[in-house]
Amino acid sequence: MPSKLEQLRSMTTVVADTGDMESIGAFRPTDCTTNPTLVLKAAQTPAGAPLVAEAIAWGAKTGASLGRVTDRLAVSFGAELCKLVPGRVSTEVDADLSFDTSAMVGKARALIADYESRGVGRERVLIKLASTWEGVRAAEILRGDGVDCNMTLIFSLAQAVAAADAGAFLISPFVGRILDWHVRNGGGPYVAETDPGVLSVRSIYEYYKAHGVKTVVMGASFRNTGEIEALAGCDRLTIAPQLLDALSRDEGHLPRRLDPAARAGAPERLVIDEKTFRFLLNEDAMATEKLAEGIRLFTKDLRALRDMVSQRRGEAA
Repeated sequence: MPSKLEQLRSMTTVVADTGDMESIGAFRPTDCTTNPTLVLKAAQTPAGAPLVAEAIAWGAKTGASLGRVTDRLAVSFGAELCKLVPGRVSTEVDADLSFDTSAMVGKARALIADYESRGVGRERVLIKLASTWEGVRAAEILRGDGVDCNMTLIFSLAQAVAAADAGAFLISPFVGRILDWHVRNGGGPYVAETDPGVLSVRSIYEYYKAHGVKTVVMGASFRNTGEIEALAGCDRLTIAPQLLDALSRDEGHLPRRLDPAARAGAPERLVIDEKTFRFLLNEDAMATEKLAEGIRLFTKDLRALRDMVSQRRGEAA
């Protein structure tokens, strides 16, 4: 029998949740996603060292700011990853811009321009934006530019509906972080079928299919293979290398769990304007806390990446 990873590929697009080029080569995903945390890790690998050196040299030659150097580094990683996957690579807009629509749009346009200057068309790139109200509005503007967006840090149906209404290409609901919150607040013990992160993704998927929403659902942030198996059949799943490895070694049967034709129980179509979005998010303590925490963590790693580049730039001077 084929491995569970191969079985999963037959019903779900498998995405690598890593910037590590060796892992991507080993597991042959269709797409791959990055974020400041993953770029920071990848920048410290042997494969990443030449890209860091090139970005620093470019910055010295052009007099570019530290922020532009780290942007170039992120695109450099993305351009290399595009050589390894047949599909798309996600590159994230700085998390510290998550509440500034115009700044997110400007940053996204600059990233796309850098990709295109290297011969990587926008059809190969997804711009990742935090799923704040401002991020949703940025996605809507960018969609008008022909730029597809990956809305990250999704923890609620309200965020998912707002992102879809804005024309976002893809959303990334975070399974494991939802589970983390419920465990920390005394919930559980959970199995895959009762995992609140799994149930959240299933509810979003069912809502989208019931209402003909074209936005892609890509479950993310997994804590174990059980969560992944419980979402087999989801449009896409972005999976860390260690879990891809575990699935590749497991030859048990993997049944389809999500079916686009199964629409029973989906809620009525929601209308999400700004005040409704903010109220529903406020009513959901888990989503409010995890969105804020996610932005803080990505900002922390972005600053660490900038510090690393700044230090190496000083050493190279």
